[in-house]
Amino acid sequence: MSRFSPAEAAERLASGLLSFPVTHFRDDLSFDEAAYRDNIGWLSGFGATGLFAAGGTGEFFSLTPAEVESVVTAAVQEVPADIPVIAPAGYGTATAVELARAAERAGADGLLLLPPYLTEAPQEGLVEHVRAVCAATDLGVIIYSRANAVYSDTTVARLAEECPNLIGFKDGVGDIEKMTRIYSRVGDRLTYVGGLPTAETFALPYLEMGVTTYSSAMYNFVPEFAVRFYDAVRERDRVAVYRYLNEFVLPYCDIRNRSAGYAVSIVKAGMRAIGRPAGPVRAPLVDLDETELAMLTELIDRVPEARA
Repeated sequence: MSRFSPAEAAERLASGLLSFPVTHFRDDLSFDEAAYRDNIGWLSGFGATGLFAAGGTGEFFSLTPAEVESVVTAAVQEVPADIPVIAPAGYGTATAVELARAAERAGADGLLLLPPYLTEAPQEGLVEHVRAVCAATDLGVIIYSRANAVYSDTTVARLAEECPNLIGFKDGVGDIEKMTRIYSRVGDRLTYVGGLPTAETFALPYLEMGVTTYSSAMYNFVPEFAVRFYDAVRERDRVAVYRYLNEFVLPYCDIRNRSAGYAVSIVKAGMRAIGRPAGPVRAPLVDLDETELAMLTELIDRVPEARA
């Protein structure tokens, strides 16, 4: 049973920074539940207002449905009562519906609906996809616009009208005109979440378009820095934001951009660098090499505010 109504979850998520924890694996790539639970407890002490279990940073795409339910269950059982847990759903519509129902069984407080697997779809097909998932659950649903599921402003407005438990829109595209059109049509009916890789780079301009929060992958390994950066954004302290970007975020992005898939891999590398390893990534992702890990470790070490 969820602890938050859809409206309560939306309000809570919009009020602060969002945690997207990695999923811990042992060396044999099995789910390390004990280490995952320990890490959830650690992360919960730094002020995030929502936790997205087994999301993109949590390697949703490499987990089986049964593993997803195990990860979500563990997160629900470990987080403090005031932090909503958002579970993932994705792939084809039938699978997404099953994952939505599993999230309810696990006690999640909401859903992040990731893009369908492989195939492109017209806007009408995306409407039917989202409508089916929303109808299958009482949980609040956040749609993730990226890759092969990029929602138009008219589609988002239609879904917001037809699906009472649609509570949020997460942007993974970075199209400022599209975001402006969506907010102009829908306004505060939805909670807007920044969802680009290393969302900190877009946080300040997106705040002006009603995007009050974002998913912070670096919160996994530099949580105090991530919260300090978020606070500077919300205070519109441009001097601090650009100092943090130049000192840490942009050099971090330079390492991330060295290989496809590093948006996830670099997060696990960061956890290894601070002495809280989460195991390897699963294929088709690859881990950072030793040179890149050393570059990341040096970056963390030379920015005092990046250490928890």
